[in-house]
Amino acid sequence: MQFRDLHRQYEAMRAEMDEALLGVARSGAYIMGSQVAELEQQLADYVGVKHCISCGNGTDALSMALMALNIGPGDAVFVPDFTFFATAEAVAMVGATPVFVDVNKDTFNIDVDDLIKKYYALIEQGDGPTPVAVMAVDLFGLPADYERLHEFCRGMALDLIEDGAQGFGGSLQGRRNCSFGDIATTSFFPAKPLGCYGDGGALFTDNDDYAALLRSLRVHGKGTDKYDNVRLGFNSRLDTLQAAVLQVKMHHFNEEVEAVNRVARKYDELLAGKIKSPKVPDGYTSSWAQYTIQAENRDEIQARLKAAGIPSMVYYPRAMSQQTAFASLGQEPCPVAKRLTETVLSLPMHPYLTDEEIEHIVSIVLTA
Repeated sequence: MQFRDLHRQYEAMRAEMDEALLGVARSGAYIMGSQVAELEQQLADYVGVKHCISCGNGTDALSMALMALNIGPGDAVFVPDFTFFATAEAVAMVGATPVFVDVNKDTFNIDVDDLIKKYYALIEQGDGPTPVAVMAVDLFGLPADYERLHEFCRGMALDLIEDGAQGFGGSLQGRRNCSFGDIATTSFFPAKPLGCYGDGGALFTDNDDYAALLRSLRVHGKGTDKYDNVRLGFNSRLDTLQAAVLQVKMHHFNEEVEAVNRVARKYDELLAGKIKSPKVPDGYTSSWAQYTIQAENRDEIQARLKAAGIPSMVYYPRAMSQQTAFASLGQEPCPVAKRLTETVLSLPMHPYLTDEEIEHIVSIVLTA
């Protein structure tokens, strides 16, 4: 059994995928071929924004978003304490200070009440970095509480960055993930809801100026002339092969999002009242990058699954504030985030899981 079965996915799309890859090979246009611009338009249309700018990976996308918003030394960016390292890493890499905020125990996403508390604590401190932005994460595929986040960020004149690395395909009140931030980002790492066959990422925005700046940043900060570099930038282009892969997968993406939600409903049904399963609030849709339970006996469950040949993963065993790289910040772990690091366990989740496989997984999880 696979944790995220990319083999079954390939077999389901084999004919289309092979033709797309061979088409790129025949064209010889391996960098910025026509498929890249075509894909960007498809992605922008799907999300419902004016601009999609593809890039080399999701981490570059975060760094580029921060640079486009002119965030750097002396600035503070609020990030969830329970997320993948890249979220806070990108903030630190541009010279800004990540300020860790607790998360909701049911949704795993940034806790707006704690965000407000941390914001005013930083203001009252007086001599700390200046709060300039919030970087919210659509963890495990579920959108953050953007209704409250928008209200707070507008009121405090903070930029809002949406880290949708795990969230592409999710939605809130019918509005799709990667449309909520001043700039939003995603990742096309193979195991993501929409994944390529290597590294890849993208940024989304309705702001024309940000879009132009991001297109410059992804190619060494170039100006109107290829050899006139007007700023420092990145070498971060999505290659044509990856764009072709993603175009094929986009043809099937709505079906796959429906399928993973079917899988999640089956898990929910079998686990109800027996173990804490993930919560999807009314009006929200998850794209289920992970299906993550919480259990006091997490390690015992994981050992049983391993013995039965069933893969599982702990996302994440350390909070951001507990990372060695951030020890110098002296920020204490947020209580909910710390608790989650001790209890979360992600089960196999992909569109091709059968009911029989889900039943088998759950039977091992619930074995006394």
